[in-house]
Amino acid sequence: MRRPHIRTVAVAVAVATAATGLAGTAFAGPSSEVERSAASAASNATVVVEAARTAAFAHASATGVSEGDALLAQDVMIDPEGARHVRFVRTHNDLPVLGGDLIVHLDGKLAYTGVTRAADHSVKPAAAKAKLTAGQAAAKAAKAAKGDASSAQLVVDARGGASALAYQVTVTDQDSSRTVVVDAVTGKVRSNTPDRDEFLSPKLLDTLRERGETIDPATGAGSASTASGLAGSGLSGVTHYPTSARGTGKTLFVGNVALTTTATSRGHYQLKDPSRYGTETRDAKGSYTEKFSAGSRFTSTTNVWGNNATSSRVSAAADAQYGITKTLDFYKSTFKRKGIANNSKPALAMVHWGKKVANAFWDPTCNCMLYGDGDGQMFKKPLVVLDVTGHELTHGVVEATANLQPTFVDSEGNQYGEPGSLNESLADIFGSNVEFYAKNAKDTPDYLVGEKLGLAQKFLRRLDRPSLDKLEGTIDYWSPDTFYTEVHAGSGVSSHAYYLLAEGSGKKKIGSVTYNSPTYHNITVKGIGRTKATAIYYRALTRYMVSTTDFHQARIATLKAAKDLYGANSTEYKTVSRSWAAVNVTVANTPSARH
Repeated sequence: MRRPHIRTVAVAVAVATAATGLAGTAFAGPSSEVERSAASAASNATVVVEAARTAAFAHASATGVSEGDALLAQDVMIDPEGARHVRFVRTHNDLPVLGGDLIVHLDGKLAYTGVTRAADHSVKPAAAKAKLTAGQAAAKAAKAAKGDASSAQLVVDARGGASALAYQVTVTDQDSSRTVVVDAVTGKVRSNTPDRDEFLSPKLLDTLRERGETIDPATGAGSASTASGLAGSGLSGVTHYPTSARGTGKTLFVGNVALTTTATSRGHYQLKDPSRYGTETRDAKGSYTEKFSAGSRFTSTTNVWGNNATSSRVSAAADAQYGITKTLDFYKSTFKRKGIANNSKPALAMVHWGKKVANAFWDPTCNCMLYGDGDGQMFKKPLVVLDVTGHELTHGVVEATANLQPTFVDSEGNQYGEPGSLNESLADIFGSNVEFYAKNAKDTPDYLVGEKLGLAQKFLRRLDRPSLDKLEGTIDYWSPDTFYTEVHAGSGVSSHAYYLLAEGSGKKKIGSVTYNSPTYHNITVKGIGRTKATAIYYRALTRYMVSTTDFHQARIATLKAAKDLYGANSTEYKTVSRSWAAVNVTVANTPSARH
């Protein structure tokens, strides 16, 4: 999951388009006939931000802002139907506020229409002065996280129902980092959170070891349907370098695929895609570096990358580059989203990261994907399959938008709480959609996650009936105990609701997979289709979710999104409500107090 930090403030300025379907989303780059100049868009965004900031203070009883607060714009979203939404992070008396994020909603005339907020209270801390020094806090953090502490930063921790003055400290060891928050008055460790989201949780890895299960996903040569026109460099009389070229990726898991690469000079190529913001994959060569610049470039004189086997170090890189570019293409084609953070910057990756690392993860320190090679015993292949990449890059998208956070983390690094479960669910939902978008014959699209990993149960998680995942104990329905469920297991609640919204309840065959989705109290749901369901969930994420959104609040967020796109009296809106009831998330059982 994400570290509980204040993100770099940057206001995107492009305007969304299209009121229906999957377009019309945050910062979407519109078609040329409706594009505004950068200066005009920037000016418009500035006006919207100032109107939202003014409205937040004018409606303080609703928004929770108070004297000493300052609001820093993170996102500006302008809907084609006229609404405006500004996502803010907050400081209090110049101190960053953890859990103080909010979204102010305006109409087309910039009048206040509502707020979505993470903190349900004032963020003013009870104590105004720290009793611990920064050095004492750093020492406590280092002991708690068992590593080397950086300097401690004073913050306000507004998570969990009350605000407190605290220190935030990054603690690192050889191969990981954690963010520790220490109470500045009592010295209590308030949270100790991994900075990375690992695809395979510590709990799952322990379960696999206990079962003695060896994971050895099948690899092999063969052309995928997407590999047409791969021969040659794609250059014809080009004399200006660097320039784009057409290469061939001989991957481990998806056959031979087309890759756009960079010709650095005649007959010399780099695994870097200039048509996708300079997206690149490099070789960590067994190091634990979190600096992308420290990775070694992949170069070639043939523009052929890998040999469909692990005997070539480049094969895993071809998988990673393919998965990343397909994920970028999915988000751009479907939502007009320009890159993971929607800032037209490259998505980066390093393969062969660390020594015997049986995992893959999105790393916010380097803003890149890191892939291990497996431990050689339990997991024998690099974790570079397509839906793993789609899943993990979606964590980057979530970090750049709602920044959903786990509520608490145990001593082993397992994460808990509904916002964290929702984060995992969205990564599964959009990761599955990347498969549907790619349409790769070697990795046919489905509502299964990790089906290429070679697990005995044939998948890691699935959206239609999450409880068929016995490895993680994923759940189908919400209950008050869901708050105490490990986040990958808890993800089943909203993943199941999404599947029901898209495809409906009951038995059906989609592609080569047979699904049979049950419901709470046998509620019948007729799906509205994956296209509309995905549009609703993306709009809900970008406009109506914040760092503390739980499942009942996610229900409200998706209803608001459905209303925006299709109307409050639409079939789509009613089906959203029904899909949540079918996983036992209703108005009637909304908890009276938030965790």
